[in-house]
Amino acid sequence: MSISKWAVGSAYGPVLTSTELYLLQAADGCKGLELNPILNHSLKSFHLVFNLANGGYDNADPDKDLAFTQGDQPATIPRVSELYVIAKISPWVATVTASQPKRGVTLGDVINCVWSTYGENTITEAEWSSLGVREQERVKRASVNNQINSNPSMGWNGGYPFSPSTMDAKNFRRSDWLRDKIFFDGIEIDDEYAVKRLGFKAPNVFVMSFCG
Repeated sequence: MSISKWAVGSAYGPVLTSTELYLLQAADGCKGLELNPILNHSLKSFHLVFNLANGGYDNADPDKDLAFTQGDQPATIPRVSELYVIAKISPWVATVTASQPKRGVTLGDVINCVWSTYGENTITEAEWSSLGVREQERVKRASVNNQINSNPSMGWNGGYPFSPSTMDAKNFRRSDWLRDKIFFDGIEIDDEYAVKRLGFKAPNVFVMSFCG
């Protein structure tokens, strides 16, 4: 697979809005979006893993310590102004908007959006109440583990400020909801799930996969 067409630059076609994309698909002018191979792991030389609990990057191949420097590459071809990322293990939709409209959604936009959606937002009281007691306890344990892993000095012997039994919804981020599935491992098309979840399918709706 050639990676040259994913190089950063301006020599691309127009950036399509969601409406334009749907119209093109309806007219059979666009069969779908081609994902950047870094997002679906068809690029064998680099496997991106992103920690939604602490914002850290990791190349999943332990023998190759490669930095993520491809953030300005387009996320799709054709380029689009928005992508929507859902997940089978969470109730939220990450709406990815191009940070530079003339450039379209980039890899960096995707990563920044899923981080903002899961790493920077807390679980609401209503969302917390929707969980059963057993699921709440699992989220509590995940929150403690995520915070200790992000700052080992906050471990039990280091004076961790509270125990799981004293925690309530205001203590939890959305990444804690994911429990041990906190590593973003790419996105993929799953029209069947999109219809089940949203009631419709669209070329720019993707399902997030995880590893943990």
